[in-house]
Amino acid sequence: MYAANPNTILITDTTLRDAHQSLIATRLRTEDMLPLARAMDTVGFFSVEAWGGATFDSSIRFLNEDPWDRLRELKAVLPNTPIQMLLRGQNLVGYRHYPDDVVERFVSAAAGNGVDIFRVFDALNDIRNMKKAMEEVKNNGSHLQGAISYTTSPVHSTESFIRLARDLYALDCDSICIKDMAGLITPSAARDLITGIKAEMDIKVCLHSHSTSGLASLSYQAAIEAGVDILDTAMSPFALGTSQPPTESVVASLAGTPRDTGIDLVALRKVRNLCVDLREKYGALIDPISERVDSDVLIYQLPGGMISNLISQLKEQDALDRHEELLAEVPRVREDLGYPPLVTPTSQIVGTQAVINVLLGERYKNVTTEVRDYVRGLYGMPPAPISEEIRRHIIGDETVVTVRPADLLEPIYEKMKQQAEEAGLIRKEEDVLTYILYPSIAPSFLKGERKPEVIPKPQPEPSGAADFPASMEVEVDGEIFAVRIISVEGSAVETLPATVAKEQIPRGNVAGGVKSNMQGMVLKVPVQRGATVKKGDTLIILEAMKMENPIHSPRDGKVTDIFVDAGDVVHSGDVLMIVE
Repeated sequence: MYAANPNTILITDTTLRDAHQSLIATRLRTEDMLPLARAMDTVGFFSVEAWGGATFDSSIRFLNEDPWDRLRELKAVLPNTPIQMLLRGQNLVGYRHYPDDVVERFVSAAAGNGVDIFRVFDALNDIRNMKKAMEEVKNNGSHLQGAISYTTSPVHSTESFIRLARDLYALDCDSICIKDMAGLITPSAARDLITGIKAEMDIKVCLHSHSTSGLASLSYQAAIEAGVDILDTAMSPFALGTSQPPTESVVASLAGTPRDTGIDLVALRKVRNLCVDLREKYGALIDPISERVDSDVLIYQLPGGMISNLISQLKEQDALDRHEELLAEVPRVREDLGYPPLVTPTSQIVGTQAVINVLLGERYKNVTTEVRDYVRGLYGMPPAPISEEIRRHIIGDETVVTVRPADLLEPIYEKMKQQAEEAGLIRKEEDVLTYILYPSIAPSFLKGERKPEVIPKPQPEPSGAADFPASMEVEVDGEIFAVRIISVEGSAVETLPATVAKEQIPRGNVAGGVKSNMQGMVLKVPVQRGATVKKGDTLIILEAMKMENPIHSPRDGKVTDIFVDAGDVVHSGDVLMIVE
């Protein structure tokens, strides 16, 4: 797997995973990946990152493709190049912790179907959330790459990251990745961190960054000088912006030097030309925002397209004039929550709460379920302690969990396997994992009821309102949301899950009416008509931007009418029920 010359810089190409996740909303189809992977197999990459992250979700949600089939097909055309995946520790490829029995089955199935290298990380750098997945990677004889979620804050430092690297090294990692998901690492920070790790540990070090801030290429050069072993890059048609630095440029910069990659630029041309064709095919999915340098990321630290999506949340609430408040609120919420690195799922947790705080004009007046769970310790240990004032405001007298969060989870694999079999969903063992990871969308996929999206053709610049699209899709850190345009004149857009809004929901002033304070999809209606409720009781739970947002009763009273059901899409100002 490693080059014979220890000075050689090894290249992990991300085009088949992170690059198209960053630029075209994870929409590359398997039929387009296979010729590209076949050409990449001749180049001499250390690995190709081709699975994990958002690719699993996107495959079944939008492309009607089985991610397990994709993995096996890619393995068949990459006999000489290891396939690498991004694994979110105890979250696997989902957005919550799964029990240990699911982690065991998933890692084993991924290894058995073709994953050679597992990059394992945790959004909080809580190594307790990584250990189980890491143990299973080693049990399956695969390459274990432990990852540091890099960020900057008053409680993060080069020394703290070196301590984390020591912990990863002690857990028998084969390599360590500095995962700079927001493009924050500076040349001096990269130099100091890599030098510090290499001075203490005999282990390969990889640097992964994004070009969002414009720093990545500079930091890669500093990393090379500091002794980094592996660099993550993307083929130039899918590089830069919110993606990685270009593979060809990094290879060319090292040609003829002691750190020469050994990769032939001419051999890369075939891969590059295939990528040019794919860039043209999928060009309509590329948002110009994702191609620009965004220096604001150095202040607010939201990765990828998260800032632009949060701004769109203000647009749909007719509150775009408050975007500066939002950008100021994001770091305040992050500080309140102990300075978590902002990567899935913590970027959504912090970002969504910041939007709610701004929209309601009162901080933490309404708190998402995920923020409550985070403060309770169900996501792991925050990098810095949460203040007693914030903790009490959000969870009151509830007990904070101090054990490993997954220790609280009961095994579910066999139980959910039986459910899926009784529903007629299982054709192969991997289908059980698909069902467990995505229980809301897997049934329709496994029944063959979902249809693949049509790849949109590039459109000319609109000449007026008549040319404005009626709908589109946007990415939030790897998850895709359907968007319906509700105001061309004001450029207001509405970010919704891929479902249809329910008609006949009242709006305006209705006696006893409980209104939605945001747009979203109804997840649960835990009360029934005729129920007696107290002020503050949860009446409805909305899902917006992957987060659960409870709607509380504004008064003591009786529920006399309910206008929505689970699965309905509602808008800000919709009357959800009557409490008299």
